[in-house]
Parts: sequence; structure tokens; C-alpha cells
Amino acid sequence: MYRDYINSYLGEVGEIAGKLDREEINRMIAVLKDVRERKGRLFIIGIGGGAGHASHAVNDFRKLAGIEAYSPVDNVSELTARANDDGFNTIFSNWLSGSRIDGDDAVMVFSVGGGNAEKNVSANIVAALDTAKKAGAKVVGVVGRDGGYTKKVADACLVVPVANPENVTPHTEAFQAVVWHLIVSHPKFRMQEGKWESVQAHAQKAGQKK
Repeated sequence: MYRDYINSYLGEVGEIAGKLDREEINRMIAVLKDVRERKGRLFIIGIGGGAGHASHAVNDFRKLAGIEAYSPVDNVSELTARANDDGFNTIFSNWLSGSRIDGDDAVMVFSVGGGNAEKNVSANIVAALDTAKKAGAKVVGVVGRDGGYTKKVADACLVVPVANPENVTPHTEAFQAVVWHLIVSHPKFRMQEGKWESVQAHAQKAGQKK
């Protein structure tokens, strides 16, 4: 029984990987490369698993891709103060305003649903994107289901295909990590190799000299 589920789940992973929109990923890279060239900043937002991704991705975009990147989830004191004093729905929008987001910047969203103000689902993401668009900033995202509000307003947005409605959340969050790692490791986008990749390359060069 357990093995059947393992085979099914991994089969879904392969199906999704095959259906990812390569051109949309390419558009995301183009948007982010333009932000870097204009010396803009990348603000990464997400709730729950997306918040964890945001923190991790900030490191990768800064270290490997050379983009000045930040996430509001990395300052729990400010985030909880804003939630307590101003309301949970404005935690990201007010943070972006306080960061003086402008037309050189971009916001990246990691969300399963992409936000829906009418249903009050991830309304904080919707408010953040409204703030970003009003400031003239670019928006990119990796989301699930139908893409929600993020898909509607984004300059580039990858919607993770649904292989099994019962596994939308785990697959979407898993492929968010796949996609941002693809972006920061892309040879035409990255500015620095990862530690283990550089160690391996050094070892290979040393071996060739012998």
C-alpha cells in the first residue's frame, strides 16, 4: 500500500516536470535579469511553506545571482508587530511601502493559490501586489491551481500543473524550490557557482593538469 502511494506520487512529480512552461520560466529569468542590471531589489513573499521558501530563496538570489534580495518573513519582530498593530492583511504591503519599493524593483511570490481577495485567501499577497504594481515594480511568481491574483497581475508567472487534486499543495511547494534553484543555477543568469559545484570544478581542473 505504501509503495503504491510512493510510486504514484513520484509519477506525478515526473508528469508535472514534463508539463512545466519552459517559456514562462525563461520570461521570469529575463525579468529578474533586468532588475539586476538596473540595480533594483527583489522582494520575496509567501505564507506558510512559501515563507520558508522566501527566506531560503533570498540567500540564493543574493549569493549565487548577485541580486539585492530581501523578505519580510526574515524579521519576525517587525512582521508580528505589523500583524498585531495594522492587521494581517497588510503585513506585506506596508512592509513594501516602508521599503520604498519603486519601478526598479520586483516582487516574487511563492503561493499555492496566488491570492484571492474576494474569498479572503492570502489577501496579504493581493495587497502586496497592488502596492508593487502601483509603484511600477515587476511581479513574478510560482503558484499553483489557477494562479489566482498573482497570475492575473504578474509580468511572468509559472503555474505548477495539477497532476492530482489531492496533492496540489505539496507539489506546488516542491516545484517552487525546483524553479528558483533552476533560475539561480542557470548558466546565463548565475554569477557565482555553489560551493560544491566550485569544489568539483576545481578538482577536475587539478586532475587535468596532472
